[in-house]
Amino acid sequence: MEITHHGGHQGVTGSCHELHFKENQSILIDCGMFQGQDARGRDGMQIDFQLDDVQALILTHVHIDHVGRIPYLLEAGFNKPIYCTRPTATMLPIMLEDAMRLGITRNRRAIKEFLDDLKRLVRPIPYGKWTSLHNGKSHEELTVKKSMPEFRFQPAGHILGAAYVEIDFDDQRIVFSGDLGSRCTPIMRDPISPERADILVLESTYGDRIHEGRETRLHRLESILCETMQNRGVTIIPAFSLGRTQELLYELNMIMEGIGHKTQCTLLKQIDVIVDSPLALKLTDIYEQLQEYWDEEAHEVLTVDKQPLVFKNLVEIERGGDHRETLEYLHDSGKPAIIIAGSGMCTGGRVVNYLKAFLGKENTDVLFVGYQGAGTPGRAIQNCEGGQCTVWLDREEILVKAKTYTLTGYSAHADQSDLMHFVEGIAVKPKEIRLVHGEDAAKIALKEKLVEAGYNVL
Repeated sequence: MEITHHGGHQGVTGSCHELHFKENQSILIDCGMFQGQDARGRDGMQIDFQLDDVQALILTHVHIDHVGRIPYLLEAGFNKPIYCTRPTATMLPIMLEDAMRLGITRNRRAIKEFLDDLKRLVRPIPYGKWTSLHNGKSHEELTVKKSMPEFRFQPAGHILGAAYVEIDFDDQRIVFSGDLGSRCTPIMRDPISPERADILVLESTYGDRIHEGRETRLHRLESILCETMQNRGVTIIPAFSLGRTQELLYELNMIMEGIGHKTQCTLLKQIDVIVDSPLALKLTDIYEQLQEYWDEEAHEVLTVDKQPLVFKNLVEIERGGDHRETLEYLHDSGKPAIIIAGSGMCTGGRVVNYLKAFLGKENTDVLFVGYQGAGTPGRAIQNCEGGQCTVWLDREEILVKAKTYTLTGYSAHADQSDLMHFVEGIAVKPKEIRLVHGEDAAKIALKEKLVEAGYNVL
């Protein structure tokens, strides 16, 4: 079997890998959008490879850098099954409809036709169930001689529905990690290593660093929010609508209610926590509906708090008119607030309006809780470090006087120790490891660590 990378190999976005298992037959694993620096010099949506051999698309999770090119894939003629976990199948239409409205078309008929086609092609598969590409039949249902690969999903701990994929064919097993979650990720179950992987295609986003621990992260989050209250400023948290927003709400609720730790600032309950993202609110509802996929800690919290993603001072903004009114009110009143809004890398969305309004104020804090891709406005703001520098937003140069913070512990990506833990937990040592989904420095550092441990890394 051979692997061709159509994205996510030399950068961190655009994940798309093609596994050739027979002559003229292959499987696609993910089909994501290129973003930031990865998108320069290319059409981030373009399908620039042949689809004649592709028998199916397997999705690891629904972040746009893993699914964002699907509308163009279908437009290019793809008409084969799309396999994913059940939570991914639930969220995929919502994520892609939003992406199409923002970046492709607002034509309702075109969007509806795409969503109808998507619904026809999607095949939800439970975690842990071996399934054959032969008409999507399970291992137990197959009565014909195995002539097609079998695959199964295992929890990846990244976001709701995320999975790594094991693919078996001709006595070979290839594992695509997708995006692995940190063992500190709230709500999500920790990933468990596969028992074997002849070839492991492994993400390396944070292969060169170690995240801060859960307690440290909670303490720092609360300290930053306390400063917001004292300075009567705003804290702006650019957050991905899926995963990061729900994790933040879960832990903000813990801080507000003093669940599991001693609360430092009881007055935090008097500050509005504003979630200004229609997409994030829709996905938060889905998170609450799919509590069966939450981890043990979250289920324990449910015994004392039936709505751990909701609290008294939470303000939810959906309509555009309410967004504009909220922005004007905060600007004119000077009242402190905590704002969670997308997009996570500040490339668009409502967070840009908040940044344009408040980056020039010294009592503003910008809190980054996720990876900021090279070439994105988020990376530029992150690198300002509260200095008197400028960034470009909506083709407008903005002076940055705000303080910036980064909480790496909130990353939904595994750090170096998590990645090593995952690899070393594979009982039958991989013959080959391919590093993808990482910048050069992260890949080099992780490769050195893996080679030192005796692994063959390409």
